[in-house]
Amino acid sequence: MNDLNKKAWRGIVFLALVMGLLLFVPAGTIRYWQAWGYLTVYFSSSLLVTIYLMRNNPALLAKRLRAGPRAEKEATQKIIMALASTAFVALLIVPGLDHRFGWSRVPTFVVLAANLMVAVGLYIIFIVYKASPFTSATIQVEKDQKVISTGPYSIVRHPMYSGGLVMLLGTPPALGS
Repeated sequence: MNDLNKKAWRGIVFLALVMGLLLFVPAGTIRYWQAWGYLTVYFSSSLLVTIYLMRNNPALLAKRLRAGPRAEKEATQKIIMALASTAFVALLIVPGLDHRFGWSRVPTFVVLAANLMVAVGLYIIFIVYKASPFTSATIQVEKDQKVISTGPYSIVRHPMYSGGLVMLLGTPPALGS
């Protein structure tokens, strides 16, 4: 197994541990079926996408592994990415607290439908990866980059943001909040 693949696997394991802690510690229990369901959907999708990229587009996988505020070059982008990362953390912590303190009751069918939203959002992101080899976690124009106008780009100019929005909107109700 090459170094890139090892780094990708370590990243997935690390992310799973961090997300698990961000959900279960605030919840005060591991008996939180909504969190287990969400993590199953999220990481099943992530594993499939990672395996696809390992086999079909290692260069894109390498770019995706260099993400987050530190990967940005411009100060404003660093700030935006830091705020987005903080918001995602809050999107996990608040439902965990909600579970602990029983602030809301979300019907099972809504939790399941929201998990479907999460899966659809992640699938849209996967389709974007397939459509554009220039998909990046950082905003930049690369050498030989061309405007993509087919696939998901024929529907919306920023399909990865659209997929991410669907996934993020599904996250709280998928977590029972």
